[in-house]
Amino acid sequence: MRFLVTGVAGFIGSQISKALLHDGHDVFGVDNLNAYYDVTYKQERLHQLQRLEGFEFRRLDIADHDTLLALPERDTIDRVIHLAAQAGVRYSLENPFAYADSNMTGHLAILEFCRRAAKAPMLIYASSSSVYGDDAVAPFKEDANVDRPVSLYAATKRADELMSQAYAKLYDIQQIGVRFFTVYGPWGRPDMAYWSFTDRILRGETIRVFNGGKMKRDFTYIDDAIDGLKAIATQDAVFTGERTHKLYNIGHNEPIALMDFIKTIEKATGKKARIALEPMQPGDVTETCADISRMQADYGYDPKISLETGIGRFVDWFTTQRVASGPAQRSF
Repeated sequence: MRFLVTGVAGFIGSQISKALLHDGHDVFGVDNLNAYYDVTYKQERLHQLQRLEGFEFRRLDIADHDTLLALPERDTIDRVIHLAAQAGVRYSLENPFAYADSNMTGHLAILEFCRRAAKAPMLIYASSSSVYGDDAVAPFKEDANVDRPVSLYAATKRADELMSQAYAKLYDIQQIGVRFFTVYGPWGRPDMAYWSFTDRILRGETIRVFNGGKMKRDFTYIDDAIDGLKAIATQDAVFTGERTHKLYNIGHNEPIALMDFIKTIEKATGKKARIALEPMQPGDVTETCADISRMQADYGYDPKISLETGIGRFVDWFTTQRVASGPAQRSF
């Protein structure tokens, strides 16, 4: 099959593309290579993909819908994996319009891309565990009430789900939305806690721990997340009746207390963390936990990598990259 992957230079985008290419599929990737974090890091991910047969790349902002819709490749795509988005909860407090442009206008452009294609490709798109807010009862089920987001980021992701639901009904476009739960691992995002905590602990710097450390997260190792995403992307969709839009959680179904998470990093690095306890931050939630029974039933999803194993792999990779890149390269 031939896939369009948006956000192809991102963490999940690059890894799912690599997995598809290794399986013999073709990938046409787009990314705007924005500067939300170090662009050289995105370029390195992209460089790895460009070594593989069957990969093509176009630098493109999906919010530029005229350019997106004019792509000559539009009618050659079998399936779309839409991962391009402005990430980060706290950054949405500083730059809200970036979220409207990328997450909402960009998602609408992808929907129109699929609608106008000669053969409407199935669309698999990234939502987020953030849509569950702080009121859902753990473990979070896909049919839980998600109408009370606590961040703009979460609100844009929920808006994407609603737009997809409408397009599925209006134009019979097959769509699957994936609610990812804290995906981590080598080649991840430098703005995420596991990365910044590891970096600061190794440097002997203080880490900021919010809500007094009284939070839990359902950490999902990248290999497990890619296994689930690839199953959705390459198998026939499981829809019920006339519905052509479905949501799935991709998580580990094992929430980890924040202080235990820090202890896991301490064990992997062999260094003790210096901790500054701070209040809850706007947009944060106290707990995330994925109910993965729907993914298990429909796709045999079975996450295997424990936090201890996953963090160990990340720390090994991180320290190797740090040495290779030199002390000036803070992002590695």
